Amino acid sequence: MTSHTFSTTLGRFGAATAAFLAPVVAFAQDTAAPAVAETAAALPVPDKGDTAFMFVSTILVLFMLIPGLALFYGGLVRTKNMLSVLMQCTVIGATVMLIWVTYGYSFAFGGSESAYWGGTAKMFLSGVTKDSTAATFSAGVVIPEYIFVVFQMTFAAITPALIVGAFAERIKFSASVLFCALWVTFVYFPVAHMVWDANGLLFKMGALDFAGGTVVHINAGIAGLLGALMVGKRTGFGKDMMAPHSMTLTMVGASMLWVGWFGFNAGSNLEASGGAMLATVNTFVATAAAIVSWSIVETFNRGKASMLGGASGMVAGLVAVTPAAGIVGPMGAIVLGLIVSPLCYFFVSVVKNKFGYDDTADVFGVHCVGGIFGAIATGVFASASLGGIGYAEGVTMGAQVFTQIKAVGITIIWCGIGSAILYKLVDVIVGLRVPVEAEREGLDLASHGEAAYHS
Repeated sequence: MTSHTFSTTLGRFGAATAAFLAPVVAFAQDTAAPAVAETAAALPVPDKGDTAFMFVSTILVLFMLIPGLALFYGGLVRTKNMLSVLMQCTVIGATVMLIWVTYGYSFAFGGSESAYWGGTAKMFLSGVTKDSTAATFSAGVVIPEYIFVVFQMTFAAITPALIVGAFAERIKFSASVLFCALWVTFVYFPVAHMVWDANGLLFKMGALDFAGGTVVHINAGIAGLLGALMVGKRTGFGKDMMAPHSMTLTMVGASMLWVGWFGFNAGSNLEASGGAMLATVNTFVATAAAIVSWSIVETFNRGKASMLGGASGMVAGLVAVTPAAGIVGPMGAIVLGLIVSPLCYFFVSVVKNKFGYDDTADVFGVHCVGGIFGAIATGVFASASLGGIGYAEGVTMGAQVFTQIKAVGITIIWCGIGSAILYKLVDVIVGLRVPVEAEREGLDLASHGEAAYHS
């Protein structure tokens, strides 16, 4: 048989086979089509507006960390330690981002029914694709899971960086990075799961924490206080001049924090709705009230209102409204701001001096104290009679406040015990503190071989 004859025969056989199988193929396609259509219809479709809103919110939270928090803390330390603070905020943030996508997201939100952690199902972002979605608090509103992953990642990144301000100017760079990597693993991820996951211990208790009063601020504040105590005071503390080297940079950093905080608070609503706008209004007015309140208290106490006080009041107001942002009304938010500044001022100017601990950037006095007050006060001002969104069915103000107190207590205990163990572990592994000679020279040169400023 010639090649031409063979090709002709093969062609005829193929055509005959195709004709014979055509009805079968058509039947299979007709049968599969409804199943495919049904599957496609069953997949939730992300809302593009909510997705864009969450993207912007995520970038704003990153802006809080770099450059906002880094500049805020950098201005509060002495010139010779400026770059060390910038480096700690930057590298800690980057390290936690990598940890988050490796196992942190799974440990916090991996779908486990445990009250304390999310499990391992989503380690290395297993199962998370461009098509997977995350449902928000509102029925029927859906966003891509990736945007939920990175939004929560920015929270995880900035929280340990907050701790840095408490032991700035005397800790080893390696110690600060190692501690924060361990701390997010054993302290932050479990608390985030307990508060924000539907199976979490505090979530099931009915604790209210809209954007991180317990998860972020009390957590970081307690770890900061323990760090200040366990690392020890700066050499020359109480004797040498240790005033902030640039209130200009501190004010710039604080302002960036305020701008970024709208992503922090409004974004925690997870959708561009009235709840997000309520959080936005409250983030404005609570912060404004706290600035005015701190300035008034300082004027009566010192005779003058300082820029440092204004920046401190700004942060205190932001901290206090964080757990309450989408829960209380604007008038309640103003009251939060008016009250939190005198409380934080008392701890910063009286309690700190009385007990003599060296909390360089007042992480405990502002973040922890402000976070505790905000968390408990959320239970009060959530009341519909006071302009809030109201309580769950059958819950009274007293019951909600008691739940808030329990949530605060559990966070303090978990973070306190965990942080103390981790500081001790890091001290054994690499040592917590730089030598006295390095501290006197400044950590910029001693740890990083460069200077922030050149004359």
